[in-house]
Amino acid sequence: MRASSFVLLALAVICGWKDSSGFAESTTPSQSLISKKGLQVQMIDDALALNIKHATLNVDLAALFDTENKPDSYPWEQDGKLFYFRKDAIDRIQVKPLSDHGVQVYLILLNHLSANQTVDQWMRPPETTTSAPNKLYGFNTFTEDGLRALRAASGILAKRFNGTNPSAGEVFGYIVGNEVNSHWEWYNIGDATVERVAEHYEKSVRIVNDAVQKYSPQSRVYISLEQHWTDSNGDKNPKHYCAGRSLLDAFQALAKLQGDFNWHVAFHPYPENLFQPRFWNDKKTIPNFDSPKITFKNIEQLTAYLRQSDFLFNNQPRRVILSEQGFHTPDDSDGEAVQAAAYCYAWVKIQRTEGIDAFILHRHVDHAKEGGLKLGLWTRIPDSIYSPMKQKKIYEIFKAADTSEWPIAFEFALPIIGIQRWSDIR
Repeated sequence: MRASSFVLLALAVICGWKDSSGFAESTTPSQSLISKKGLQVQMIDDALALNIKHATLNVDLAALFDTENKPDSYPWEQDGKLFYFRKDAIDRIQVKPLSDHGVQVYLILLNHLSANQTVDQWMRPPETTTSAPNKLYGFNTFTEDGLRALRAASGILAKRFNGTNPSAGEVFGYIVGNEVNSHWEWYNIGDATVERVAEHYEKSVRIVNDAVQKYSPQSRVYISLEQHWTDSNGDKNPKHYCAGRSLLDAFQALAKLQGDFNWHVAFHPYPENLFQPRFWNDKKTIPNFDSPKITFKNIEQLTAYLRQSDFLFNNQPRRVILSEQGFHTPDDSDGEAVQAAAYCYAWVKIQRTEGIDAFILHRHVDHAKEGGLKLGLWTRIPDSIYSPMKQKKIYEIFKAADTSEWPIAFEFALPIIGIQRWSDIR
């Protein structure tokens, strides 16, 4: 630790100073909701041209830490320990170009495997291995170092992006982890029962919420679930996956027991077959709370479930954003039309579903490493990972979605879906 670190830490302890980033505390009001149209953004200028109002950005917390304590890094004192955060990594989070244009930005807080041994010890849960699927982990709330590191990373982000720092922009919401009911793949904490997952996850979400409440109280905090509702993902190991409803119930009960707080839900209602965009034909979606899956076909079951009295906070239901979902482009001649029609149907239904604030499409550009899925508004250049080549039919449909042109633009989709008019949607 360099000499200046000792000085900053001493001041922190003497003065009760909890951070040393120089970022101001927030006094700005929450942004108002204008439209539900959103996108997981790859190309900012293109996203703004599409007039999006919501955007998600991935942030790998493990990649933010600087254990070399470089002179230009951002210092942050947490629980008696001085951390440093990489300036280049923090400054690379492109919130400002979006929020300056009225876009509500949500940061998805992730924890990828770190090549830095010190950071790996802080961040990776001790019951995991470095060979976990996707190298994506839950946060380490099992050790004091892990708890302190998560508090520090949450705190510096919440304070930097609270809307008072002209160079940074404002974050509207923080999504903790990714698809936690499929934790083995997307939030690995090792083998775990649903009770164990809920215990760990509630602690992580509460830590992020504490930071947000202190430094950016107008922002929201979200839990992340995917479409498996009373069913679980394909792996039959009950310690690798759990049903979304079971995890939600366990999380809610534990949060109330510990002292309820204002958490919300980021949900992913993909079609039951990711390669089949015609979600209106889904078979495992039924119109009640016992549905195996919740997709766009029966998305109203999620908001209805959250309106139950046990889930209310200050007599209000938890808010929902659809933070990641998209529609594959089949290879047949009408593939682009079917993909676009699926978006039309989903868009119209979401406009009519009370309690959903955002429909954030995944992806901006087809991606080579998504197992053959082609979910983008753009195709990709062959042999590239995600370099855009040309716009698909869904591009213009997406652009028209929240304009007065939507009825004409969407008309092509009616015969594909098999309905006469949009009012036929239930």
